[in-house]
Parts: sequence; C-alpha cells; structure tokens
Amino acid sequence: QVQLVESGGGLVQAGGSLRLSCAASGRTSGSYAMGWFRQAPRKEREFVSYITWSGRTTFYADSVKGRFTFSRDTVKNTGYLQMNSLKPEDTAIYYCATTTRVGVSTRPTTYDYWGQGTQVTVSS
Repeated sequence: QVQLVESGGGLVQAGGSLRLSCAASGRTSGSYAMGWFRQAPRKEREFVSYITWSGRTTFYADSVKGRFTFSRDTVKNTGYLQMNSLKPEDTAIYYCATTTRVGVSTRPTTYDYWGQGTQVTVSS
C-alpha cells in the first residue's frame, strides 16, 4: 500500500501562483510514476500532469502547458506541482496518484493509488 497526502491548496487571485505537494509513504521502495488530476464540480476528473520516476520526463495537459511545472524529489518521495498564472477555470480539487505502468498515463484508471485531494480556488 502507498499513502499519498496532498497539500498546498488554497484561495488565490487570478494570475497568482500556488505550489502543491504530494508526499508518498508506505511501500514506496519500487519505482513509480506520479500524476496530477483535478476535478471541478459537476465535471469528470481530468488529467493535469505526469512525471516519471526519475523526473526526467514530464507531460502536461494542453490547458496547463507553459503554466504548470511538475517536479519530484525521489529521496523525499514527494512530488511538486508549481502552478503559475492561475485562472478561474483552474478551480478544482487536485489529486495526486501513482502508477507503475510504463509510459505516459493520462487515464485515471491506470493509476493505482490516490490521495484525498486538495482544494484550489482561483478568484477572478
């Protein structure tokens, strides 16, 4: 079992920044990729970003490309999502997840473990 805890969400004005963290604990000895997803009210959960175990490869949804940066510290078993130039449409609950699947994973069903989520609210 892997436990994931997200933090760093909050309320920010449009154009502002937030940094989300995702701390993994438990059976983290194997290599795994991480992903961020988000879910707004009355909408399906959508892919935001992905990072490989090494951190050398990242992938972003078109809606956040150029504004969000995903990084990770494998020693601390923590992933970070730096979110800049935030927009009201970025408002959602943000979830991190892990997968042992090889290759970029954008579908929620390909992830094994999930955190409880952290709320991000961007005011206009």
